[in-house]
Amino acid sequence: MEEKTAIITGASSGVGLYAAKALAKQEGWHVVMACRNLEKAKAAAQSVGIPSDRYTILPIDLADFQSVRAFVSNYRSLGRPLTALVCNAAVYYPLLDEPLRNADGYEISVATNHLGHFLLCNSMLADFAQSNVPDKRLVILGTVTANPKELGGKIPIPAPPDLGDLQGFKDGFKAPISMINGKKFKSGKAYKDSKLCNVLTMRELHRRYHASTGITFTSLYPGCVADTPLFRNHYGLFQTIFPWFQKNITGGYVTQELAGERVAATVYDPELKESGMYWSWGNRQKPGRRSFAQEISDEASDEQKAEELWDLSLKLVGLA
Repeated sequence: MEEKTAIITGASSGVGLYAAKALAKQEGWHVVMACRNLEKAKAAAQSVGIPSDRYTILPIDLADFQSVRAFVSNYRSLGRPLTALVCNAAVYYPLLDEPLRNADGYEISVATNHLGHFLLCNSMLADFAQSNVPDKRLVILGTVTANPKELGGKIPIPAPPDLGDLQGFKDGFKAPISMINGKKFKSGKAYKDSKLCNVLTMRELHRRYHASTGITFTSLYPGCVADTPLFRNHYGLFQTIFPWFQKNITGGYVTQELAGERVAATVYDPELKESGMYWSWGNRQKPGRRSFAQEISDEASDEQKAEELWDLSLKLVGLA
């Protein structure tokens, strides 16, 4: 039987690292760890005990679209048909007053979390076709903070996700524009907006390609990983209090390892194979908790907005 290969972005730490570990444990799987820092990724893989013959590390910087294209070329040189792609990597800069921008001039959260992954997904659809494995999957991580239908997404700080009429994208998304809706920059909201784009992208991938390719397209929220490296750019006090609060008050805390196992499950578990779904384990964590199909926000369900976001994103990453 053909060996199955999964790419996981952001696999050098946190949820991505433990997803790589969990998937490498599954029989017949090889993991390509797509990371910015190769030495860090190698040390991380060794530290959690991933066997050296079960993973390959390739460089990628999702904010740099040339780096994304180079990654695709490098992956193809491995000669490994693609079975699964997990878009896990993300950046979060909640304390910025002014936007950081990538080489193309785009706000960094949206450039990394949405546009880089959008380019990667579109570029690698052809690679799925080379695999003889019937069960192929593409998974994009979501977050509770971008879904007002969930308790954790109802907190309007700094503002709820809202792409508006996508005017910022329509106007080219370069300075002085820094938000997808074209309004004033809010760093925390930029992150939420980028994750909303992830879900819209997943649903549009499903609509366009599931029937013709058989690829399962899904998103998930694996639980509140309150001590993830995603929060490394937040206040130190927040990094101390937030995990304590989630462990002792809300009961929503999950470890990086458990979250990684849940991400890996969306790649191989037959119970999580339905395409177009957003899987969640909820905010109240209990031993042995099973996933369920989470209702997503009205904006994330907007098929017209998903299609328009798709077309505008094609232009921004140079695929139009």
